[in-house]
Amino acid sequence: MHEPSTLTPSELPGRDTRRADHDRTLAAMHELEAALGTAAPGRESSWLAAVLAALIVLDEATDEEYANATQPDSLLCDIKRTQPRLRTRVRGLHTQYAHLRQAIASMRAELARPDDNDTDFADVRQRLAWTLTALRHQRARESDLIYEAYYDAFDTELSVEDESPHDRSSWP
Repeated sequence: MHEPSTLTPSELPGRDTRRADHDRTLAAMHELEAALGTAAPGRESSWLAAVLAALIVLDEATDEEYANATQPDSLLCDIKRTQPRLRTRVRGLHTQYAHLRQAIASMRAELARPDDNDTDFADVRQRLAWTLTALRHQRARESDLIYEAYYDAFDTELSVEDESPHDRSSWP
């Protein structure tokens, strides 16, 4: 058996993939927030183009994150397989993430329509802010589940070096 505060070699790739996915998605979220925060009146087409470009990056990042999280060798699937009492929560996280993915794809399609000249910028900002908040909530729930699973499996907390800097400092 391995030391309780370290991950096994088979667990490291799942952790590393999750970190890379989260880092990429977080960068895309920040990019979208920056685009949403710029002035829109008088520069509607450039504002919309910047928001749409950032939304495309977020859509692609979350798509890859979701695909990796649902792979049989992913960290969440490992938890689902090895810790039966957490299976329902893992399924719930996957389902909620799929819904978020649908919301992002829907907004992307809506904003990409070339015939839509009457974009309500305040509404777009609000709807995408809700989506970003939901993504943050999803990430926090996933982190909580992973920490709970780790604690249950090894009867110890993850060490600081096992945490991503984003996991510790990005959330309000």
